[in-house]
Amino acid sequence: MKNIRYILLSAIFIGFTACNSEEDFEDLLDNPTIPVELPTLTPGTVDFSTYIAVGASFTGGFTDNALFIAGQQNSFPNLLSEKFALVGGGSFTQPLMNDNIGGFVLGSTVILSPRLYFDGSGPAELPATPTTEITDILSGPFNNYGITGAKSFHLGVPGYGTLNPYFGRMASTPAATIIGDAAAQNPTFFTLSEIGGNDVLAYALSGGTGVDQTGNLDATSYANNDLTDPNVFAASFSASVDALTANGAKGVVANLPYITSLAHFTTVPHNPLDPSNPAFGPQIPLLNSIFGALNPIFNAVDPDRAIVFSETEASAVVIKDENLTDISTIIIEALSASPTFPAFIAQFGLPPQAAPLVANLLGNTYGQTRQATEADLLVLPSSSLIGTINEDYAAALELQGLSATLAAQFAAEGITLPLEDKWVLIPSEQTAIKTVTDAYNVTIASIASNKGLAFVDFNAILAEASTTGYPSGNFILTTDLVTGGLVSLDGVHLTSRGYAVMANEMLKAIDMTYGSNFEASGNLIVPGNYPTNFPPSLQ
Repeated sequence: MKNIRYILLSAIFIGFTACNSEEDFEDLLDNPTIPVELPTLTPGTVDFSTYIAVGASFTGGFTDNALFIAGQQNSFPNLLSEKFALVGGGSFTQPLMNDNIGGFVLGSTVILSPRLYFDGSGPAELPATPTTEITDILSGPFNNYGITGAKSFHLGVPGYGTLNPYFGRMASTPAATIIGDAAAQNPTFFTLSEIGGNDVLAYALSGGTGVDQTGNLDATSYANNDLTDPNVFAASFSASVDALTANGAKGVVANLPYITSLAHFTTVPHNPLDPSNPAFGPQIPLLNSIFGALNPIFNAVDPDRAIVFSETEASAVVIKDENLTDISTIIIEALSASPTFPAFIAQFGLPPQAAPLVANLLGNTYGQTRQATEADLLVLPSSSLIGTINEDYAAALELQGLSATLAAQFAAEGITLPLEDKWVLIPSEQTAIKTVTDAYNVTIASIASNKGLAFVDFNAILAEASTTGYPSGNFILTTDLVTGGLVSLDGVHLTSRGYAVMANEMLKAIDMTYGSNFEASGNLIVPGNYPTNFPPSLQ
C-alpha cells in the first residue's frame, strides 16, 4: 500500500481532414457558399478609449497553476482590448511576468512554483526555475488589475501589495489599493469579473477547513481559508463599482460559477481503491479483519460508518467527517471490555498487554470516520496521496510501541488512516460554498441592474459546460481535466481557449446592453484559435 496510483490521464488527439476525395470537391462546386455582407462594426454607446480590467486570477490570465507571459497575452481582457481597438480602444498594458515558466524567486530561492504542463499521463510541474524576481517593481500605469489571490474586500485595502506580490510588483505606491490604482486611470470602460471567487476558493481548495469571518485584514488573513460574509462582499463589491463608475464609465460584470463543478473537485473518484491493484488487492482480507472488529460498534451507533472493502469492485476511501459525533470513547471502552480483543490483536504479533494501546489507537483514529460516498468531493491533490504511507504518523505509532511494519499498515492514507478534512469537501461544506456563492451572485446581479451595467451569467455557462458541454465552433468544451478544453491543468482556472469563450460572452453582453454589434458584424473571437495547454519547451 506504499503508493496506490489510480488516475491515468491521457490526451486524445484527433486529426481532422477535409475534401479527401474528388466527390468532396464536386460537392463544394455544386453548393457554393453564398457571401453574406455583414454590418460595419459600431461601438454603440460605449467609449472604449480607456479600458481597465479589475478582477482576480481569471482576469490576469492565470492558467495551469501559474501566471506567465503566454497566459497573460491570452487573458480575456487582453483579447477584449484587441476587439475594442477596432472601435477606438486605446493601448492595453499588462504587468507581464518575466518568462513563460511562471512562479516567483527571491534571489536564488523559489517562492512560487512553475506552471504545470501535460506530461502524457497528467499534469506535472515544469522542470524549470522561475526568473521573475518577487521584489522587482514594474513601472505603470497598467490596464489589467487582475490580481491572483485577491478577495473582494482586498480591493480596497491600503498596502495590500505588501501581502500579495502580484499586486506589490505593480502597485503605484506601497500604500496603494487595487481599486484606487484602477480608478486612477479614469476608465471609460471596465470589466469587473470573478470578484468573490477567491472568497470561496480558498475554503474549497482547503477541503472546507475555514470558518466564516468578517473581512478584517491582518497579517494572516491573506492566506486564510475562510468564507467571506455575504454582507462584507456586498459592501466591497458595491464600493468597487462605485469607484469605477464615478466618472460615468460603462462596464460589464460577471457572476461566479459553482466552483465545485470544476475539475479540481470532480476528477478524483470517491472510490479509487481497485482490488486488481497489486498494492491494494492482497491487503483486503487483512483490512476487513481489522475493520471487522470495529464494524459491530459502528453498526450499533450508525450503520453508515461501517467500513468494508470489496474484493470484486472498487472501494471508497476512508475519510474523517467532522460532522459525525466523536465516538472515540465508545470505541475504546467497547474494545477494552471485549474478551476476544486480546486474541484479535495477537494476529498482529502483539501480546495481550498491548490491548489498551491498540484500543486507544483504534478509538482515536476512527472516532469520526466513514467511507466516502458519491456526495463527497475529493480535491485534486489527493490523487497523489491516497494509498501512500504517512511517514510522520507511522513514526508516531512506532514510538507508541508498534513495529515498523505494523505502524505502516495503520498509516496508509485513505485506507487505514482516514483522509483529513483538507482533502475532502463533504456535503455540508459544499452547501456552505453554494449558499455564499448564491448570495454573492444576487448582489452582483442587483448592482449590475441598478447601475445599468452589462452582465454575464458565468454561473450558467460553467453549469452548461459541466453537464452537457459548451458548444464553441467545432468543439464541445467541458470542465473535464486535460481533455475538456475549458479548464486548465490546475483544475480551477481556464485555458486560453476558455478565456476566449469568456471574452466572447462579454462581447455579447456589451452588444445587448450598449448597442454595439461585435457579434452581428462577425467580430467575435474564434476560441479554436487559442491553445488548451502549452508545451514544456515554452519557457
